[in-house]
Amino acid sequence: MAQLAETYASVPGTERGRGILVAGDAKSGSIVYCNGRSVIIRSLQDPSKVEVYGEHGYPVTVARFSPNGEWVASGDASGTVRVWARNEDRTLRFEIRALSGSIDDLDWSPDGQRIVVCGDGKGSTFVKAFLWDSGSTVGEFDGHSKRVLSCAFKPTRPFRIVSCGEDYLVNFYEGPPFRFKASFRDHTNFVNCIRFSPDGSKFLSVGSDKNGFLFDGKTGEMLGTLSSEDGHTGSIYAASWSPNGKQVLTVSADKTAKIWDISTEGSGKVNTTFSFSDIGEVEDMQVGCLWMGEYIVTISLGGVINYLSLSNPNTPSRSLSGHLRSITALTVAKVGEVVTLYSSSYDGVIIKWKVGSGFLGRLPKNGTINSATYMVAQGNELMTCGMDHKFRRVPLSGDAYTTEAEALDLGELPRDLDVASKCPEIAIVPIEKSVILLRQGTVASSIDVDYVASAAALSPDGDELVVGGRNGKLYVYSVKGDTLTQEAVLEKHRGEISAVRYSPDGSMIASGDLNREAVVWDRITREVKVKNMLYHTARINAVAWSPDSSKVATTSVDSSIYVYDVSKPASARVAIRNAHLGGVSALVFVDAQTLASGGDDACVRIWAVAA
Repeated sequence: MAQLAETYASVPGTERGRGILVAGDAKSGSIVYCNGRSVIIRSLQDPSKVEVYGEHGYPVTVARFSPNGEWVASGDASGTVRVWARNEDRTLRFEIRALSGSIDDLDWSPDGQRIVVCGDGKGSTFVKAFLWDSGSTVGEFDGHSKRVLSCAFKPTRPFRIVSCGEDYLVNFYEGPPFRFKASFRDHTNFVNCIRFSPDGSKFLSVGSDKNGFLFDGKTGEMLGTLSSEDGHTGSIYAASWSPNGKQVLTVSADKTAKIWDISTEGSGKVNTTFSFSDIGEVEDMQVGCLWMGEYIVTISLGGVINYLSLSNPNTPSRSLSGHLRSITALTVAKVGEVVTLYSSSYDGVIIKWKVGSGFLGRLPKNGTINSATYMVAQGNELMTCGMDHKFRRVPLSGDAYTTEAEALDLGELPRDLDVASKCPEIAIVPIEKSVILLRQGTVASSIDVDYVASAAALSPDGDELVVGGRNGKLYVYSVKGDTLTQEAVLEKHRGEISAVRYSPDGSMIASGDLNREAVVWDRITREVKVKNMLYHTARINAVAWSPDSSKVATTSVDSSIYVYDVSKPASARVAIRNAHLGGVSALVFVDAQTLASGGDDACVRIWAVAA
């Protein structure tokens, strides 16, 4: 059997030009955010404690805890809101199609009975409030003509709702049942975020016009503004009040976060400025924030979660990163007794993880945003190749990284990458009609082939390689010096070869195809050793061997992982179903009993596999 041991969570999904909502539950010290179709719940004190909810059928755009912390309401791009329990089963309590377009924000009433949502109504309805256990509407929300980006419920009685959006308006509603009361046209660009103070006495709106306005929470009367002196020089995307309601945190496209002192009369003056970039990196734009208890956090466009300290505004006290996009490759680096895990994603980010504790660091992109589609760690080097047609060798030293990488232009899109584990200076890269043998990062030889290459692997000692073809055949070549000579053709697959790897002891070859079949071959006899490995329901994406060569694992678009003991029939497999939302794209054994996987949900998971 196999058991989930750890989840290395994706970071909040971001979009340039828009802010994001990060909500919190002060009782549990948890935050909730969204990435793709996943809702992530994470402890701020111990970020390794992760819960993932993946029941939405469309990308999730916003999620919030109920006032008592027992429920979560999440909205998605289809306009659907789901209310579900924070128990182990994630019990669905209620579901409603609240809007006809994407939901951008939602909020609970302080009594936990009502929910207000806003977004792209694709018509005249951009805001809706309803009883969350029945769906009954509790008011009419006229006054907006374009997409509404943010809304908020007054946290104290008498209840009020405010909203703002792309029509530059701030609207004020009284109720329940809620009715339009007033509209304010002081912003000159999109109004991105609106929030009530904890005691409900004030609310603040911030926008792309770099301005912030403060209003009376009960009457809606404007009280004052955030001072332009030392203010933001770019769009303000989000705001969050301090627990005592005397200060406000704002974040901006100018790559800063600011804390404002709010006077009793209702005006704001900058108290502290946090700067996140001295070199103008777009990814350092700050697009989300949360002030919860003792924690002050911001979210950058690149997905980095920054913990801020008032005592040291120059440097975040802690930064957490992860993946924003689908995982493309995984590899394990072993230097002495130190074992680390590397993962790459579609947006070109490479993250280093320590099994047992999580995030260790983020590898610079080396001037490219292209993903490392294939990645192998050997010794003190990380070798990658990807969509920019380049092969790179990145030297690693302890926990430090270098941006210097030897790049070799392959001329075409690589189809795979493998390195001889006992001779790490030798690597193999197949391209569409050629097989390239690399030695010390340079081309040692290249042969043209009369088939379309789709995958390849090197034996541990580097004296043999196997190339999988789009025609479903495996071509075995001997390697003598820099000369490749075809020795055999292995035929059993009925679809394009999608993955192939030698066992660490060099005695077997595992291969998988697009027709969902996996095969284990005996390297010496070239006969099938394990057959009937036909349990996936879709294409196989990757195969991986345990270090002791006793197990082979396969994974697929069908979100499943199967682990086979090569000494037993395939029917004795260990199944891990629903391993990743959207499919599993990468797989590697950390040790004989530990398996790591990465998927379309941008998460990395660690599995304990029983002997």
